[in-house]
Amino acid sequence: MFVIFGTISIDAVAEFRLSCPLEGQRRLGEARTRGDKSAMRGYFAIGIEGVSKPGNIGNLIRTAHGFGAAFVFSISPNLKNRATVEKAQTGANTSKSETQIPYYEYPELGDMILPRGCQLVGVELIDEAVEMPSFRHPRNAAYILGSERLSLSKDIIQKCHHVIKIPTKFCLNVATAGAVVMYDRHLCYGRYADRPVSPSGPIEPLTEHVSGGPIFRTGSGTTGKRKR
Repeated sequence: MFVIFGTISIDAVAEFRLSCPLEGQRRLGEARTRGDKSAMRGYFAIGIEGVSKPGNIGNLIRTAHGFGAAFVFSISPNLKNRATVEKAQTGANTSKSETQIPYYEYPELGDMILPRGCQLVGVELIDEAVEMPSFRHPRNAAYILGSERLSLSKDIIQKCHHVIKIPTKFCLNVATAGAVVMYDRHLCYGRYADRPVSPSGPIEPLTEHVSGGPIFRTGSGTTGKRKR
């Protein structure tokens, strides 16, 4: 069980710009302006294949909102009672994140198309998967998790650019697994001070980031000069 971001038609990716992440990216830009550490460069989305428990998707939406996801999705969801779904999502998602972050349902894998440059990352406990602590998350990524009882389908795993696994003794709850993946991505791209050698050791503050001035180019093939 784990994370993969939507199904994609590889041929269509180059021509198709998915509109749903754009609003999420706009919000991330605003958050960066405010100095929000959760607003890192790039973007990500997260979803579940074949989700059947509304509380899990509601929990995932809330956590994705907290970590700054562009959107949340499900592929081939098995949510039969829509009224029960909405009630359960509300109970698990008390921050009303569904009003702040888009949620999309796709009937089949082929209905999902990723934006240009977005890499699909499956999360699954299989031998060939990369252990997540050793994985460099793509700048732009869509993560997909398997359902509560089943693993990711072979079709989805074949579409993945990467497959990673959380180094646990057994599979976690799907929403919990999603939270772990997003936290690891946050550690990968967040700008934080290094951990001290000992638990009580001092934490060295980060130096303030200073951007260089603009580079002006005078013509083709010439070397640009940075304005001081």
